[in-house]
Parts: sequence; C-alpha cells; structure tokens
Amino acid sequence: MTTAILSALPEEQAGLAANLENPSVHVYAGREFYVGRWNGQPVVFVLSRIGKVAAATTAAAVIERFGATRLYFTGVAGGLHPRVKVGDTVVATELLQHDIDASPLFPRHEVPLYGRSRFAADMAGVAQLTLAAQAVTEAGAIDDDVRQRFGLGAAPCVHQGLLVSGDRFVSRASESQALREALPDALAVDMEAAAVAQVCHDHGVPFAAVRHISDRADDSAHVDFPAYLAQVAALQARALISALLDRHAPA
Repeated sequence: MTTAILSALPEEQAGLAANLENPSVHVYAGREFYVGRWNGQPVVFVLSRIGKVAAATTAAAVIERFGATRLYFTGVAGGLHPRVKVGDTVVATELLQHDIDASPLFPRHEVPLYGRSRFAADMAGVAQLTLAAQAVTEAGAIDDDVRQRFGLGAAPCVHQGLLVSGDRFVSRASESQALREALPDALAVDMEAAAVAQVCHDHGVPFAAVRHISDRADDSAHVDFPAYLAQVAALQARALISALLDRHAPA
C-alpha cells in the first residue's frame, strides 16, 4: 500500500524527503515526486502547489502514475468556526467546495452531476490523523517564546468536522463571516483539500486531510501568515507527518 502525502507549500514538507529510504525523484506534470520508503512502507511526497486545479492535477498524477492507494493532504488553513483558534488542528470528516455555484441548474455548493456537495473523508485515515495530531499537540513542538509571540494558547485543540475549499485566500472579515453564515458547521477554509477529495472519490482511493490553523481568515490573515507559516505551522506539519507515517509503519 503506497501512501501519498500532498501539501501546497514547500514549508509544509521541508526536510521530510531526506528521511526516505532508497529515495528517488521523478518529475512529472511539472511536479517533483519524492518516492521511497518510510520505515519500510512505500511513500510519495509531492507539493501540489496552490489552488483546486493544481491540487486535483497532482492527486490524479500520484494515483495514476505512482500507484498511490491512500492520500493525505496536510498544511495550513484559516479558522472559521468560533471554537477553532489559531494553533488548533482540524481533521476533516467532510469536504466541500464553497465557491461552486451552478444555480439555478443545481443547488448552491452541489458539484454538478454528482448529486452531492460534501465528500466524506476516509474514517480510518481520519482516526490516524487525529491520533497523530493529538500526539504532536501533547509533545509541544512549539516553544513558549514562539507561542507568546503569536498569542497562542497553552492547550491547542484537535477538532473533527467540515473543511471547505475555494480558489481564494480568505483574508477579510466580511468574507469569513459570509462563509460562516452559508456554512455554519464549517470549521476551517483552505484552497485545495475538497478538490482532492473529489478526485479520490472518482478513483475510489481513501483520502483524509488535516489542517493546522494559521489565522482566522480575517483582515489580519495576510499580515500574520508568512511569519506564522515559517515559525509555527511548518514545524507542526513536519512533526505531524512524521507521527502519521510512524503510525503506519509495520510492527
């Protein structure tokens, strides 16, 4: 069983490929696929780049070209739900594209000809991601000085629920409020995961996604994001991926 780990940004996978056993790099569809073994299990690391089309292209390639039999998407997202704070982690149980609107032909948010707006994540993958996220949270990968600098609480939480995606970096309070009103159960917003969920649905491949909350998808998001990504989210992402793959390793 080959596990594929997709992320949008280089910081979210930096250094991980160096841990692969018998690594090789394959360039395909304009992306670099790092193929090898992690504690004996086949793994592929790849950066999808940003946005739904880029993510869907990458997901299809890693399934068809590299034989991935389960996919995980990791990275950062903006928090939407009031109980989701910066520094928390969201594990998606459902995924939806918030910018699809083919009305009046189809209901808002419904993917045309699929008869659904929400794609369920693979619950075995959800369980593995949740356990990995909890382990990283308990280990405390971020030191106290960095936590104080970004105003992070002492006890970040791991949430499960709806993750929504769209081709827009949500960075205005009015935008995030509109999303909360339209989708009150949405926990967080990103730009890729729901598109990958649709591709995996088409191919019958298990998929799960996890997002570290880097901002509140409001007017401060564009100011805080680069520094937070480098100093906090990147460390969290690498620790979480390592914990996840260690959990998949053969006994």
